[in-house]
Amino acid sequence: MTALTQEIALARSERAARTVPSRSLDSLFRACAYGAALLVLLVLVGIIGSIVWGAWPAFSEFGPGFVTSSAWNVGTEQFGALVAVIGTLVSALIALVIGVPLSLAIAIYLTQLAPGWARKPVAMVIELLAAVPSIIYGMWGLFVFAPLFAHYVQMPVSNLVEGLPIVGTLLYSRVPSGVGVLTAGIILAIMIVPFVASITRDMLDQIPTVLRESAFGIGCTTWEVVRHVLVPQASVSIIGAVMLGLGRALGETMAVTFVIGNANRLSASIFDPGSTIASRIANEFNEADGLQLNALMALGCILFVITFFVLIVARYLTRRVKAA
Repeated sequence: MTALTQEIALARSERAARTVPSRSLDSLFRACAYGAALLVLLVLVGIIGSIVWGAWPAFSEFGPGFVTSSAWNVGTEQFGALVAVIGTLVSALIALVIGVPLSLAIAIYLTQLAPGWARKPVAMVIELLAAVPSIIYGMWGLFVFAPLFAHYVQMPVSNLVEGLPIVGTLLYSRVPSGVGVLTAGIILAIMIVPFVASITRDMLDQIPTVLRESAFGIGCTTWEVVRHVLVPQASVSIIGAVMLGLGRALGETMAVTFVIGNANRLSASIFDPGSTIASRIANEFNEADGLQLNALMALGCILFVITFFVLIVARYLTRRVKAA
């Protein structure tokens, strides 16, 4: 009995010896995780604070008119954000209109229609597009895509729609140089395709096979399986992928700077040059001083607000889809 009692006491002491270090490590792990989260919040607050501090003189000088004004004159120190904001939103919208259907089609092809030998090579090529630097997209867009686009698209379309009431306003180019808002939107669409397509493909792959087989078993076609089974099951992830692509399109700098034309004017034609918030900051920040620098910081604040609004919309849509 004494020997058994001694063994039990020894086992308890060994377990206690093992428990103390594990609790210490657990506390250390919790502290590190908490510190990492707190560090991210502090960095975000610091970034927002510095941008607002730098932008405040411009907001104080121009007030709400800074957002609604299209003026941008360095000589007279008159600055407005309207042209850049509209260019940012329009180019991002064009990128979504072109890129999202293309991405969904690629994801559906890879998961439903592609033969086994073609899935990995095609998926690898799509993912490699995400590794291409944005400046390479910009150089390719300016020196290769823009001349071809001007010769084979802008000139024929402009000649075709000239004089038409609505279509002519949207698609007529006074100087078909190849650069413009539509060109920037097409380049952005190519850039967001790898992100949206890869995430959507992964989500479609994770849908249980029994759901697809059951749908096929009751006589559904491939289109019906995709429309009524796969897309609803992956809708939350698809919305997240689209919003990720939209965030990339809104904040893209170098590629857009190369191909948008960097013109400070409002035009109803998507063929005409324009500018975005990111491209204007990239073009002028190096030489900016005084109120011009404050105006560029104010543009950064507006871009942050737009991105934050996109995040709120994404969360709202995701909750509605989950509730449905």
